[in-house]
Amino acid sequence: MGQRLARNMGFQLTDQHIEDYHVLGYTVFRKILPPSLIRDLRQVSQSARKIARERLGPQAQRLQPVGSFDIDQQPFIDYAEQPDLVKAITKLLSPRHQHGNRNHLGILIEPAEVPYCTPWHRDWRDNLPGLKLERWNERFQDMNLFNQINCALYNDSCTWIVPGSHVRHDLACEVERFPDRPICGPNVENKIVEEREKICLEYCRSMPGCLQLHLEAGDFALYRSSMWHIGNYVPYSIRSTLHDSAMTPEFEVWSRQVQEEASERRETGVVMDNPNTNRF
Repeated sequence: MGQRLARNMGFQLTDQHIEDYHVLGYTVFRKILPPSLIRDLRQVSQSARKIARERLGPQAQRLQPVGSFDIDQQPFIDYAEQPDLVKAITKLLSPRHQHGNRNHLGILIEPAEVPYCTPWHRDWRDNLPGLKLERWNERFQDMNLFNQINCALYNDSCTWIVPGSHVRHDLACEVERFPDRPICGPNVENKIVEEREKICLEYCRSMPGCLQLHLEAGDFALYRSSMWHIGNYVPYSIRSTLHDSAMTPEFEVWSRQVQEEASERRETGVVMDNPNTNRF
């Protein structure tokens, strides 16, 4: 009887999840999605993949936000209301951190033709042209901001991270690796598929202290997007991963304000502030 009850228990958040998130900057809720929800989300992700490639071409990385497209919304509603997820996020962060907002939620997909990867970056600081660096520096450790989610519907090893980088400024070795802004990705121009794959993987591994994040279907990764991270993609591995945030009112306000400021600065010719300038 006790064994049957144990098998039927839902996901249990532990102190280790909480410690990992605050110290390392990420944690994974293993197998938290029920199989029936994975099935429903996989089905709707097929429609999302088709729309994304029709709109953006065969190398499309995502469809976002899902609420803006004519696809079945019920699986996303079920995801947002999934009891184990709601409880885990509430306990780890707060009741004010909410996932599954369809005005933000996206689906990440694999490229149809050739491998590629994003540049290494820390969200907003390194990928929003015109962002005023002080605005990021004063908030990058704020737990009301930068709580990002990858929830895998198939096995997914695309994301690489630098654990612990969310609570500090860049190390000297990171500055040496990426001294300039904008950060350049790997040079894969005019390369065959196999060369592109090798070059992208070497680029990922070139970051000191990096770790490849391995997710299985139904795993939910919560990570600080203010840490160093990257996505590396190959066409032969199917990917349907929910890309989401544990959103708060503070993050809504902050992101709107900094985007408006960044737009105004771009109009004056500002490209991107370099955090390495006058560092020492």
